[in-house]
Amino acid sequence: MLLLLPGLAANAQSKKKSSGGGGSSSGYGTGIGLRGGGYSSGLTIKHFLSGKNGVALEALVTTEYKAKGVRLTLLGEKHKSVADVKGLQFYYGAGFHAGSYQGRYYFADQRYYYKGRKGDIYVIRDYRYDEESYIAVGADLILGLEYKLQDLPFVVGVDYKPFFEVFNGYTGFYNDAAVSLRFTF
Repeated sequence: MLLLLPGLAANAQSKKKSSGGGGSSSGYGTGIGLRGGGYSSGLTIKHFLSGKNGVALEALVTTEYKAKGVRLTLLGEKHKSVADVKGLQFYYGAGFHAGSYQGRYYFADQRYYYKGRKGDIYVIRDYRYDEESYIAVGADLILGLEYKLQDLPFVVGVDYKPFFEVFNGYTGFYNDAAVSLRFTF
């Protein structure tokens, strides 16, 4: 796969010169790289659909800190140029994900009652870890900025990607932010 990148880049450069652009207002057609974040770190692939409408599809193949597993996220994004800054774009979008994890950290509430005034309840939180495998699915939002480096085939981006997840009967809402670097062609 990595051996094919120089050939693809040369082909993409010749198409850019002949067509006057990369098929989108972003200055590139496709980018492949790495995303480093709190809950989602891994591979990112972004491809702009044909035309100058700024619509892109992004796929993330990620894992998270302390998780033994993988997550696949698919996002649809709308890109808008930031005025007076060539190469800078604001984008937003939504999508979904599915993944599999082995092991999880969680709190197990244990309730203890005592005969005090007004029937008070004490709750003790017990921090636990298990080794079972879980399937997780969820919905994602994304909001970000990316900058196409002038005269270099790279895009640097920063994003905020909150997501809702359901796994083994549990639900959770997570806030994720990341920095991405993609090679463009």
